[in-house]
Amino acid sequence: MTLEQGLQTLAVQFPPFMLAVVVHEFGHGFMANRWGDTTAKDEGRMTLNPVPHVDPIGTLLLPIVMMASGASFLFGWAKPVPIDPSRFRSYRPGLFWVSVAGVGMNFIFAVISALAFGAILAWMPKDFYLYEPLLTMTVASVTINYALGIFNLLPLPPLDGSKVIQSFLSPKATYRYEQMAKYSFFILIALLMTGALQFLSYPILILRDLTIGGALQVFQISEAMP
Repeated sequence: MTLEQGLQTLAVQFPPFMLAVVVHEFGHGFMANRWGDTTAKDEGRMTLNPVPHVDPIGTLLLPIVMMASGASFLFGWAKPVPIDPSRFRSYRPGLFWVSVAGVGMNFIFAVISALAFGAILAWMPKDFYLYEPLLTMTVASVTINYALGIFNLLPLPPLDGSKVIQSFLSPKATYRYEQMAKYSFFILIALLMTGALQFLSYPILILRDLTIGGALQVFQISEAMP
């Protein structure tokens, strides 16, 4: 990949990635607030402003390098929103809904991005100079949001999938389960390096195609996805 191609890829992928991680963390903070934990709100993290959520390595350096170099997969993260489950009105349902809220926000934003794709096709003049970049960006946004949401459902602490499981466990079982956290990073790296996470691409691409296909039907467009 040439430098120009890398910069073009970065230009269309980084804004959707940034929005995806921000809405994910906002979802956690918003739902925690609804269940009685105001920690995220009190610390200024229940916001769609990306600045408080940025992790220099996970949100900027690593994703930018991977996008610009044309890596076959994208890996990154934002600063986790501070959550105090002891402040939930009800611990188990609170932990469950707060854990799935980030994933839910990504899935909602994937649908919004697909509708934006359909709106561009239906209403934007094809000779507009940003027509193709915006189409590519909205498709990237659908893919990235589904990828981030599905990846976070993996049952490895501290990913959201592990918190969903913990909402059904006893305190003793939860403690034992959380001990896996010290190995999670190495497990993830091993899965990435061996290509074992490739299986996640199937539900991601299926959901992407179904969602964009639905958006095309909403706008009564028969044009194929680029």
